[in-house]
Formats: sequence, C-alpha cells, structure tokens
Amino acid sequence: MSEDQENFDDDPSEDNDDENEDFDPLENFDEEADDMLSDEEIKIDDEKVRQMPIFICADNIRKLTASLIETINKEDDVLMMKEQMLLNACMLGVKIAGAEAGDFYTLRMENAVIIKIHARELLTQTSFCKLENLSKPEYLKLLRDEIEVFRKLFVEWVKSFDKSNDFKDNWGLFY
Repeated sequence: MSEDQENFDDDPSEDNDDENEDFDPLENFDEEADDMLSDEEIKIDDEKVRQMPIFICADNIRKLTASLIETINKEDDVLMMKEQMLLNACMLGVKIAGAEAGDFYTLRMENAVIIKIHARELLTQTSFCKLENLSKPEYLKLLRDEIEVFRKLFVEWVKSFDKSNDFKDNWGLFY
C-alpha cells in the first residue's frame, strides 16, 4: 500500500485538532429549532438582502445578460455562450443571498470566492463575444460597465465580513 493510500485510509476521528474537538453542529439542534425565524422574519431578512446595493447590481447584471444573450444568433453560438453567460449572471445574486444567510466568516468568504469566479467568467465571456462578433459591442460594454460597478461594491461588501464570527472547518482556508 502506498503512503498516499495509508493517509487516505486514516480514520478522520483520529484528527488531533484540539480547537474543533468539541464542535458539533447538531449539538443544540432542538434548542435552535425553537429559535427558528418566523415567516415574517424571513420575509424581512429577504427584503434586506434585496435592498442591498450589491444585490441590486447583481440583479441588473442578470437582466442585462438576459437581454444581451437574446441578440446572439443561435447558429453562431457553437460554444453555448448564451447558457453559460446566463448561468454566471444568475449565480451572483444567489450566492450573495447565501453569504448573507450564512453569518460565519468562512461561509461568507466561500460564497464571495464563487461570486468572484462567476463575475470574472462573465467578463471573459463578454470579451469572447466581442472577438467572435456574437453581440453588438455597445451591449457588451454596458454589461462590462455594470460588472465593474459590481466589482467595486463587492470589494466593499467583503470588507464588511466579521472575521471574528467564525469556526474552523478543517479545510484550512480563510484562517
């Protein structure tokens, strides 16, 4: 057996991470169920997210992208840019909502990284569309400009994450 296989076969319960030894996410599950948000509180939290400038901008990107992809000729779209661009645009708002719902720093940062990847991919796709003449340059510029606005809001939003509200998840990222 190789060394890698031996390491893979190690029992994860033998991990000696003292800081997380007592961490059990289900420990207070019954107590937390009593503290669950009411439907009204969920609606209020949802509305707060929808009013955030970064979420509004993400929604604008989604709408712009949906309009832009309608200008792409299906026969010219051999790489399925329409679907890929819409997927990337739609993920921005979803992951913002996920980051806002998960208050822990690590969970928020995980969502932030995913948001950055989708936004940058969408930006790259606008360059490809311009290069391949799949859409009008002025439409692509509108989307690129909105992505730049989003990027600036994103930087400020990530700065607001509370690093002290976290837990180690044994993956070694963000702490």
